[in-house]
Amino acid sequence: MRVSLVTGGGEPVDGSDIDRWRRTIDVNLTGMYLVTRAALPAMQPGGRIVNLSSVLGRFGVPGYTAYCASKHGVIGFSRALALELAPRAIAVNAICPGWVETDMAADGMRQGAAATGTTFEVFRERALSAVPIGRIIQPAEVAELVRFLAGPAASAITGQTYNICGGQTMD
Repeated sequence: MRVSLVTGGGEPVDGSDIDRWRRTIDVNLTGMYLVTRAALPAMQPGGRIVNLSSVLGRFGVPGYTAYCASKHGVIGFSRALALELAPRAIAVNAICPGWVETDMAADGMRQGAAATGTTFEVFRERALSAVPIGRIIQPAEVAELVRFLAGPAASAITGQTYNICGGQTMD
């Protein structure tokens, strides 16, 4: 089964499709809100919430306004929720991956290659040249950060946003 990915990319706002905008916001932001709301009644003190944003939640990219807006929203939601849940001893954090070796990244690179008239390989090489460590992030590396934030060693960490992007962004 293939999951439909929602990036909202490749479309300038001028003349954009409102349904595409809504779908991107609904999946990436409203969906996270609904899952959180459903899970909270079962959460005990010491619980952890780790939300997935993106480096595009840290900066903007032309043609990705819906995706960037939704991922910026994940960060704001996580910060506000951290304050809301602190009295219940539930920590909330967000992570911002850069290029990760996933189907979504490959799809994004194929779209980028098509939009720039290059091959997938050339686009991937150019994209990764903007990553100071010079390589794509592996899913296991993202999982390890989530594991840490969900574990006991992170009990005093809440309301934070962590980049795991090979240095693409440093804020």
